[in-house]
Amino acid sequence: MIAGAFHRAMALSVSGKIGLALMLFWLLIALFGPMLAPYPVGAFVAYDVFDGSSAAHWLGSDYLGRDVLSRLLSGARYTVGLAAAAAMLASAAGTALALTAAVGGPKIDEPLSRFMDMLISIPSKIFSLVLVAAFGSSLPLLLLIAAITYVPGNYRIARALAVNLAQMDYVQVAKTRGEGRFHIATAEILPNMIHPLLADFGLRFVFIVLLLSGLSFLGLGVQPPDADLGSLVRENISGLGEGALAIIAPAVAIATLTVGVNLLIDALPGRSKGR
Repeated sequence: MIAGAFHRAMALSVSGKIGLALMLFWLLIALFGPMLAPYPVGAFVAYDVFDGSSAAHWLGSDYLGRDVLSRLLSGARYTVGLAAAAAMLASAAGTALALTAAVGGPKIDEPLSRFMDMLISIPSKIFSLVLVAAFGSSLPLLLLIAAITYVPGNYRIARALAVNLAQMDYVQVAKTRGEGRFHIATAEILPNMIHPLLADFGLRFVFIVLLLSGLSFLGLGVQPPDADLGSLVRENISGLGEGALAIIAPAVAIATLTVGVNLLIDALPGRSKGR
């Protein structure tokens, strides 16, 4: 299996390999970054705010004199972790509902599709603002918001795939054999949807990273003393005029993460696009 994955990675285009390298880099930072942080995340370690790069502080200090590298290594865990978990929830829920609609007939398909159309029409930022105002910002709520926001987009892609596959001859043969709906959905249809759904998962991940970063920039995301990459940009916005590394570094981190995933998605065969 490892050899097969290595072969597929080597078969990618140059841009795909760059995207894969960037994605793996940020995945490793999310997993091991907090252990590599040179200082405690909230420690005031510099005498000057917005200090430049030095041997003691590679990415300088932030608006309170904290080490930017330490906070970035810790913040990546929230950005990547929350986005990956929310994308998995959105993809799993959307695909399960799509398979249910595809094998359930018009009586199930029509209400589900109209409900998803209603959800997708709600602006994600407005939806987030309402829920945060009602329940307060927390990691579980952010995870739920991001997942619910992108279930409809995944549902539309998965349903289109599932409905087309449901008309294939091998599915009709399975129905003739008397196979149940669950078997048809999971054993006949789902395996043939995996590659497009993996590409769609990557798109969901990028959208959710940008959504969570936007919420954090507005002060609605991860709350102090914790911080994700969007929070690091927001809290150091006063250093923008002097080009402080404290605001440039997390902004570049968000950019390289999203660009890397997009490059990898564009290099995959059978990619799908959607909201």
